[in-house]
Amino acid sequence: MSKAEVRRVVDDTLDEMGLRECAERPIGTWHLRGISGGEKKRLCIALEILTRPRLLFLDEP
Repeated sequence: MSKAEVRRVVDDTLDEMGLRECAERPIGTWHLRGISGGEKKRLCIALEILTRPRLLFLDEP
């Protein structure tokens, strides 16, 4: 994939997962507030989606 294609896929995934508004925010540490717990969960799913798996198992609704 070209850099432009990668950027397009990442941008599309950010939009699909509702993560656009927190894309530039740090994830956070124990002393620095970052993204919320729900955003962290969606980020983990988005990272897996970026690999374009044929099948993705999720254990929560």
